[in-house]
Amino acid sequence: MKWLEHLKTINNHKLEVMKNCFKVGLYKQGLLHDLSKYSWTEFSMGAKYYQGNRSPNDAEREDKGYTTSWLHHKGRNKHHLEYWIDYSVDKSKGIVGMPMPTEYIVEMFCDRVAACKIYNKENYYERQPLDYYLKGRAKTLLHPDSAKTLELYLNMLADKGEDYTFRYIKNKVVIPLRRSKLKLRKKED
Repeated sequence: MKWLEHLKTINNHKLEVMKNCFKVGLYKQGLLHDLSKYSWTEFSMGAKYYQGNRSPNDAEREDKGYTTSWLHHKGRNKHHLEYWIDYSVDKSKGIVGMPMPTEYIVEMFCDRVAACKIYNKENYYERQPLDYYLKGRAKTLLHPDSAKTLELYLNMLADKGEDYTFRYIKNKVVIPLRRSKLKLRKKED
């Protein structure tokens, strides 16, 4: 019944990200987050490689040398830095991270917090998403401006806690971003 446990993990993760997104005012992104995980390409591999304490993508990658579910997922979900990888205009640099729109950096933050909570359960602590980021490969591919923003939120979470950080992101980032987009639309009309 690994498929059922995998489904529960996906549902719990999606619910946790949705709660986080709602706390910061990203309602649409909270509702639509990770819907591709229910596609056959992603769900079937996730169920096959399900372990419960880490991403099935890691197990599939270890088994096959690559992961079909991750290749599918990252190309459809803008909150993943890998979605924003492209060839540099400077041909000597090759493939690099592009700047991510702020709302997707915020969703990435919400996703990282939720993933740490889901996989670590009662062992979760607020510095964990930062520690995971610092140990991971993400920081090498993430555009420097996007990394600076994500690191600000992760450090704030570690130092000031969840309530403060979510309130800060909502009031100082998401609401002003929404207002500036509304002003831009009015100017275009």
